[in-house]
Amino acid sequence: MEKLLWFLTFLLISLSVSGQRNADYGFFGGVSSYMGDINTNRIFYSPRPAAGLFYRYNLHPRQSIRASIIVGGLRADSRDFNNILTTARDSSSFSGTVGELAVQFEFNFLPYSTQGRKWNYTPYFAAGAGITYINTTTEPLQSNTIPLVPVIPFSIGFKVNIHKNLGLEAEYGFRKTFYDNFDGVKDLTDAGHKAWLHNNDWYSFAGISFTWKIYSRLAGCPAFSDADGKRKR
Repeated sequence: MEKLLWFLTFLLISLSVSGQRNADYGFFGGVSSYMGDINTNRIFYSPRPAAGLFYRYNLHPRQSIRASIIVGGLRADSRDFNNILTTARDSSSFSGTVGELAVQFEFNFLPYSTQGRKWNYTPYFAAGAGITYINTTTEPLQSNTIPLVPVIPFSIGFKVNIHKNLGLEAEYGFRKTFYDNFDGVKDLTDAGHKAWLHNNDWYSFAGISFTWKIYSRLAGCPAFSDADGKRKR
């Protein structure tokens, strides 16, 4: 896991070298949570610390491509719920770590640039594809390592400039996985207790990001004139 994260960090740094004129860099801090067979509908159930780095290449004040690395914790215990199906069997619980590499297309609903005017803001939506590495321990004690599971990441958020080269973002992102056993519970027979949308397990991230632009020549670029000028009402 540690070698994988070092490799992904080096990859993001390498990708950023050729695109600094249009690049934003950022740090994410927040929480991660799980939804699956044990937790079927509580979105912010049992949050655990999460952190990450991202690199954003701005195609346009409304469009960008973002590559990110995020690591967070996951936990669940069937004793936290009044689910008759799970309590009728042996209680189930797990805890562990998820590490994700994802690439998302980001759409801003208003023109936005990190080097735009102070207090420029926009809500945004992002979607893409990624892979995740999951390592969990279930009860009875059993290690469960699932390397490189494909995921579809979706995110919604809000950005605002708080200084010349500094932005603040609040984001909630949820991940559709294609695996149904990182919680140690699989193939429930009661159709009324499937997880949200499907029986595969999900996880999510929520938190705050700080973004900055190191390279300053973007200011005044014609392609970003609508972001650097006054916002149209």
